[in-house]
Amino acid sequence: MPRKKPTSTRKKKEEQQLKRAVKRGDAPPPPKKPQHSKKYLAARSGPSAASDSSRKLQSSFIKLSADYLDKTKALASNTPLIRPIPSNAILLPMHVTDQGPLTCLRRPKWRFEMSKKEVERNEEGVFKKWMKQMDEIVDQWQNNDNHPSTPPSPTYFERNLEVWRQLWRVTEMSQIVLVLLDARCPLLHYPPSLSHYLADRKVILVLTKTDIPRASQVEAWASFFRNHYPNSPIVRVKSYASKEPQSVQGHTSYEPHIPQELKEQLVAAIRLLHSELIEPPEKVKVNPAWLDKWKPSVPTDIDWEAALDSEPTIQYKSLKHSEEEIEASHQPQILTIGLIGQPNTGKSSLLNALLGMTKVRASKTPGKTKHFQTLFWTPRIRLVDCPGLVFPNFVPMEMQVLSGILPIARMSAFSACIHFASSLLPLEKILNLTHPTTSEEPVVDKRTWRDGMKPTAKQTVDWKAMDILTAYATQRSWFTAKAGRPDVARAANACNVEFPVLRALAEGRIPWAFWPPDTSPEYNDSEPGMGISLVQDVARDDFDDGYSDEETTLDDNIDDGDDVSSDGDDDSDADLSDGSTAVGTLGRFALLKINDDDGDDDEVYDDVDAQDTLVPGP
Repeated sequence: MPRKKPTSTRKKKEEQQLKRAVKRGDAPPPPKKPQHSKKYLAARSGPSAASDSSRKLQSSFIKLSADYLDKTKALASNTPLIRPIPSNAILLPMHVTDQGPLTCLRRPKWRFEMSKKEVERNEEGVFKKWMKQMDEIVDQWQNNDNHPSTPPSPTYFERNLEVWRQLWRVTEMSQIVLVLLDARCPLLHYPPSLSHYLADRKVILVLTKTDIPRASQVEAWASFFRNHYPNSPIVRVKSYASKEPQSVQGHTSYEPHIPQELKEQLVAAIRLLHSELIEPPEKVKVNPAWLDKWKPSVPTDIDWEAALDSEPTIQYKSLKHSEEEIEASHQPQILTIGLIGQPNTGKSSLLNALLGMTKVRASKTPGKTKHFQTLFWTPRIRLVDCPGLVFPNFVPMEMQVLSGILPIARMSAFSACIHFASSLLPLEKILNLTHPTTSEEPVVDKRTWRDGMKPTAKQTVDWKAMDILTAYATQRSWFTAKAGRPDVARAANACNVEFPVLRALAEGRIPWAFWPPDTSPEYNDSEPGMGISLVQDVARDDFDDGYSDEETTLDDNIDDGDDVSSDGDDDSDADLSDGSTAVGTLGRFALLKINDDDGDDDEVYDDVDAQDTLVPGP
């Protein structure tokens, strides 16, 4: 008895026979299957809709032209770097403080009788008009003859309306605003556009990453802000600490934590502004009719001891009872505190530290937070974490990359960024590089010279930005697959290799910091010729000579995916597996050899545990 053919084979044969019959005209063509639109398919697919929503909140920036990339590459390849670095390079450039016409996008006025579409259409119209004005102003600034960059460098600011809407929501619901500033260059993170936008708000300026600069630099910046913004308290914070006990393999892991002393200073600043909010304004005090009707917009009976409590479980147990009281009362019962700032300044890390646990995800990648999040600190205090937003400012793109507010993996102009950074820091010394020309065999001079007339060999070599990348790629044995040349792009900003230069600069693994613009030369204690670098020669020599050929590891992770590099505020020494100790603050050069195996691409990084590895110096 013959065996039956498999169903799939029989079906395939029938389809072939039908296709041939249609081709001969012996059978009519089969009906076409209905094709649904992309909107229909997206509405039916849950994961696709979620990804579209996430993509909707991604930051948007301008794209660099091919002509600009070619010019900056030629600049980095042909322009010798000034050595030693001029002493005035340690001061933050004055153009950061220029009071220009750049503004933050403000929400247009609306009425309750307006529909949602009418409000959104009005916001879109104002956004387009604002974008056109800002682009014209930036173009004029970029083409100014006094601009220090050659060729003129662009500047980035947020170009996505949805991200601006997140800022509007946070500032509208918050009675007190915490503006987080990177202590390495805090004035860059508080541009005039933002200070004008928050002029009618109660603002506290919070300095983060205070373990990277010198203590004298942090104090100089605090004094600078006290003089220029006397109505805004200045607070310094640290957002994580090493775990106890450490793992058995000698790894150092971290958890959200803020020292009690710094927490008390922050709470004291909040209490100061809260006391101003519960007091009626002067124009109300002089009018008895207004004074009788006036009521504060914030609760008056706040338990400040609960905010200082280090046990978050006690706070959350009383939260349910607090919600019942809120429903039964018409008086304001919640004080809302918003955390805003540019990307990668440590907003999410500070929120986790205040709560004593990991409640929101933090990452060293700029733009990790996509949507504002509200969490209760105490039954009467609510914290709002706002997504990072790049505010308009007269700051070149290279400076924005150095400060870590732009996604480095998306930065195509890496040669311009390295040229800018190497003009401020002696990267060839910090990385202990050998000039590419010295590795070549010298050309034998066969000419005949008389005694005393033979020219002396040139002792010094001129470093260029591309020489630094070439030497570093050679030192790391990073070469292109086809031509076998040093992979300079990988050395600059690759996201899946150990220690690319731009990423190390942005994350503080190569420590650096500016001084305020008005700092007198005799006040600062920077090392001559090192620019803004905080790496001392003794720390580098100790690190290079103190390691054997065996690799040692340093686990730099926080529980539940909280990445300590997003805030970088730990000044404690790290114990290494070989028994040595990485030098704190100025000795953070030991972190130069850390492997950052995020495995992430572009701007979206998963908060997975990544093990950092210290490898021996060259």
